[in-house]
Amino acid sequence: MLQTYLCVMKIFKKDPFGYNIFIKDLLIKILGILSYRRFRGINNLTIKGSEIIKTLPNNNVLFIANHHTYFLDVTAMIHVFNASLNNRRNNLKNIGYLKKLKSNIYFIAEKETMTKGLFTKILAYTGAILISRTWKSKGKSINRPINTNDIDKINKALDSGWLITFPQGTTKNWAPIRKGTAYIIKENKPLIIPITIKGFRNAFDKTGLKIIKRGSEISLTIKDPLQIDYKNESIEQITEKISLAIEQHESFK
Repeated sequence: MLQTYLCVMKIFKKDPFGYNIFIKDLLIKILGILSYRRFRGINNLTIKGSEIIKTLPNNNVLFIANHHTYFLDVTAMIHVFNASLNNRRNNLKNIGYLKKLKSNIYFIAEKETMTKGLFTKILAYTGAILISRTWKSKGKSINRPINTNDIDKINKALDSGWLITFPQGTTKNWAPIRKGTAYIIKENKPLIIPITIKGFRNAFDKTGLKIIKRGSEISLTIKDPLQIDYKNESIEQITEKISLAIEQHESFK
């Protein structure tokens, strides 16, 4: 009787953002199965540094990465994170790792993009922290104040789990690092894990849904934690470190 009660309660359990964890995990598994061959078959994803994932604490971990596609960058990371947690080192062999998922992985996503249609809403349910960009809306440059509710959501995500963010806020190469990420780091003092991805924009279209070139070389590298002096380093210094860590600094051109 107790076991049945616990199973029922698990089905109705929600995360801090109101996502039903059972439904969220089911969607991740379905999307994981649908996307698997993009990384192992159609293209083979080269992974480096995934052993770091198993050493990380359960919360207040911030992943910073460069950005190639709207959806597939995060998808690849969720595959790699869960594979590593299920004892796959630098590989995605045997999709069985999707049976046991880490449910408290979140990713920052632009609200306008993720609420356009049914598919993006489904993707958002897998862990999106929806925020409104302060510098761009509907393809036009704007300048609006930061929404304090967005900050609260980001802080809550770090407090309860792992958070993925793309500090450039765009899929364009060499775009400037937005200072918002540095402010997040200053306020929350998370463990910061840089990730660099390569080859995705050659293999897929901007959304990541359409395959452009089969057999492309795509890679994801997880680096050692970024060292930050939270007390003494300025927003500008942290921003500079971020650009170097994700290899988007002008010195990499």
